[in-house]
Amino acid sequence: MPTRNAAQQREELARAYDAYLASCPARQLVDRISDKWVTLVISALSDGPQRYSDLSRRIAGVSQKMLTQTLRNLERDGLVSREVTPSVPVRVDYELTPLGLTLMPLIVHIKSWAECHMGKVAAARETYDAAK
Repeated sequence: MPTRNAAQQREELARAYDAYLASCPARQLVDRISDKWVTLVISALSDGPQRYSDLSRRIAGVSQKMLTQTLRNLERDGLVSREVTPSVPVRVDYELTPLGLTLMPLIVHIKSWAECHMGKVAAARETYDAAK
């Protein structure tokens, strides 16, 4: 096996994660974090730990199945932690992990951008639709 210098090793690692390639793990992560439910869950958790029922009430339109699936996927990816407190009924809290906290500012910024620019986007859509 040929010996590689540090620059060659860095270049090889950089090629290993190319999100433009369909088989790249980074591509799968981009797919995950660009999901609308993921965006809304991370944004909601930016206010601190929340119970499942709080998230369900806060995120209008999310089904129980989608919220559960989204939280499980985020937990699997290390972005959200789940803490079960034995009580009657059982209390389950969700919270962003340190890794999830690094993603949170980006997600919150995208949400804010969408809320701020929706009027311009709506106008652009109307103009486009009228021309067609």
